[in-house]
Amino acid sequence: MVRYILQRLGQTILILLIVSFMTYLLVDFLPGDPIAAMTGGEISGETYDRLYHEMNMDKPVLVRYVLWLKDAVTGNFGTSQSYHMPVTSVIAERLPVTIYLSLMAFFISVPLGIVFGIISAVRRGTAADTVVTTTANVCCCLPQFWLGILFLYLLSMMLGWLPASGFVWPWENFVESVRLTIMPLLCLAVGGIASIARQTRSSMLEVIRQDYIRTAKSKGLKEKKVIYVHALKNALLPVITLMGLRLGGLVGGSVFVENVFVIPGMGSLLVNAINSLDIPLIQGCVLLIAAFSSVINLITDIVYVIVDPRIRVA
Repeated sequence: MVRYILQRLGQTILILLIVSFMTYLLVDFLPGDPIAAMTGGEISGETYDRLYHEMNMDKPVLVRYVLWLKDAVTGNFGTSQSYHMPVTSVIAERLPVTIYLSLMAFFISVPLGIVFGIISAVRRGTAADTVVTTTANVCCCLPQFWLGILFLYLLSMMLGWLPASGFVWPWENFVESVRLTIMPLLCLAVGGIASIARQTRSSMLEVIRQDYIRTAKSKGLKEKKVIYVHALKNALLPVITLMGLRLGGLVGGSVFVENVFVIPGMGSLLVNAINSLDIPLIQGCVLLIAAFSSVINLITDIVYVIVDPRIRVA
């Protein structure tokens, strides 16, 4: 178990190093002078020289990367040119919002997706199976930004039921917070519910055909106990992987949702940083999102081993 975790941890660190190097190369990928591109070229010679020295542009790229990585490990990503604040301070203000929305969408999509998948598998070939399968297939293809625009048009502009934009924490104004987060959570959760339902259905159909399930039924066990105690545990193995991917993808997917609903989170922050060519802020956001996704994948691998100890032997 420990050896398996250490192997996965080593792979995670290697992936983060590769991503961090590619992220740092954003400076060299910019056309022309990166300092001029970042500031718009409207700076004095003294300011230009100061930024050039702060970004270590007078050093070879590998030396610059090592120096940047050394600071990044300690949480120092430099100063944002747009907000005139340390990058870590800017991200710290926005990150809790994205994590809150991502976790809420995750805890909504997982149980609903599993329940719909079980219903579809147990009632295979019935009207319920057809409705769940068709709806899941359609929802998996719907882009989040399109859903956001659709919800805005229907629920906000036409019906006037919900506010179009903004964010409030529940402890500040619970009712307003619920009204403001309904549409963003729907956009983030719909795809997860659909994909988890499809995967659960596929896994359950494979498991319920196994001999031990037929044996359990022949012993007179109730169908609910056979499904939820014997079949579901083994059927959840591939679903666990999908759950990890969904949780990691929710942070990246928040880019579209947060911009549609004007939510002050990591997604909208990253888009603003890209539009203003704020290189330190772009690097900090991209590396943080990559680190979050890598940690989630590592946790998923560990949970996978706990659920099925045979994996550590493979």
